Amino acid sequence: MSGNRKKNWSVAAAVALAASTALALVPSASAASPAAPAPQAPAAGAAALEGVWQGVGYQRYVAVHRGVLRSYEYSAAGCLPGRWQLSAGRAGGGAVTGVPFRDADSVRQLSMRATPDGRGARLTPAGSVGEQRLRRVAELPADCTRKPSGDPVHTFDTFWSTLRENYPFLRAKGIDWDAARERYRPQVHPGTTDDELFRILSAMIEPLHDMHTQLADGTGKRRTLNLRPGTPFPTEKYLADVEAATRAQLPEKVHSFANGKIQYADLKQGTGPGQHLGYLRITGFIAFADGDRLDADADAAALDRALDAVLTEQRTRSLRGLVVDLRFNGGGADALGTRIAARLTDRTYTAYTKSARNDPQRPDSWTPGQPIRVHPAPGPRYTGPLAVLTGPLTISAGESFTQSLMGRSPAPVRIGESTQGVFSDTMDRVLPNGWTLTVPNEKYADARGRTYDGTGIPPTHRVPVYAPADLAALRDPALTRAVRELGAR
Repeated sequence: MSGNRKKNWSVAAAVALAASTALALVPSASAASPAAPAPQAPAAGAAALEGVWQGVGYQRYVAVHRGVLRSYEYSAAGCLPGRWQLSAGRAGGGAVTGVPFRDADSVRQLSMRATPDGRGARLTPAGSVGEQRLRRVAELPADCTRKPSGDPVHTFDTFWSTLRENYPFLRAKGIDWDAARERYRPQVHPGTTDDELFRILSAMIEPLHDMHTQLADGTGKRRTLNLRPGTPFPTEKYLADVEAATRAQLPEKVHSFANGKIQYADLKQGTGPGQHLGYLRITGFIAFADGDRLDADADAAALDRALDAVLTEQRTRSLRGLVVDLRFNGGGADALGTRIAARLTDRTYTAYTKSARNDPQRPDSWTPGQPIRVHPAPGPRYTGPLAVLTGPLTISAGESFTQSLMGRSPAPVRIGESTQGVFSDTMDRVLPNGWTLTVPNEKYADARGRTYDGTGIPPTHRVPVYAPADLAALRDPALTRAVRELGAR
């Protein structure tokens, strides 16, 4: 979903990896359909949402008129129409809080509810965790509904302002954004070509090394991919080598679920009860139900079916330990990660606390922290020792899932290398010339208030991940270490 779509779907499209391999990054998110479906019989509470709302911390207006929701995005450079054009409808099953709004394919893209006093509202993008606050305002600013100018100078100003007012980590990364404007703004004029403008804007964000900060021209010809330095680029051959080295450590029988994104195998270590380990590999948190359509509700149902097949009552009793392999995970929906965590605990705990930047002039001003809780799921759960495998290609929702397991008891051992270091939902902003800029504006803090943006979550046991020599020899030292650690417990 555009707007604040979780999590790293445009990144996956940029790498254009071999879709036939089990370890491919998740596919790109398509924008919400430009045409909303015909309004259905509205859900209870829809009438209370009629009017104009301003986001707190997300620089967005939401206008609801006769059951149709439209979004508008603003910065110091002006206000522009957003991508949301959705229709209210009935929930259609599933645990949805508030009024669901659906796209032209009838896929729920967000849910929204009014507060009891009618002066505020709460919005949750499908697949995200937590709620975004909105406040009622009298009307949209006049420029929100004007046709935007695609002039290169206006595009530059919107690009620069959007990052300045939303990106939280400029200071932490040592980036002087005002100096970047002074350097690059004189290079842009009404006659600047698309190629020249894309080169300029790409050069400005490249030093961020942030995979959640990307620029795309909408045609697929131009797209940035700001990998953290040292991250291996996942070519088709690299993927094939990773797959071969991993499978060499596994038994012949590997079960596949959720459109190939989840694999499970029993690692035999002994013959008696509680003498074997399990291996669970998750390569993304999206497109579990359909590789061609993004549907958070259908993905959640597909995930539940996969977990029901893996975490049976017999298996949860018999496992001595479980390896969760996230070393190649392109991200997706945070809600799917916490859904898995709920099957791995017998107590409620806080996964992380989520906040959004909420003052364009103050990078250190945040919305109140919103604790994201993991509650034990009904039915069979595995609550024994865990080993989590991570690396620099553990991205976005793969990282927030890793973080959501750190508060678990017993805490998992983390083996491998640091994750990529991108956690926030991304705001997908349409620039005046039609290009798309994705920008993170949130932080995910642990119980000590620590965040891992930029650096990634470090392992507790550092082991090389997919080193060339290991791949050539079909070795997997991280998985071997995990088996040894769990076998000793």
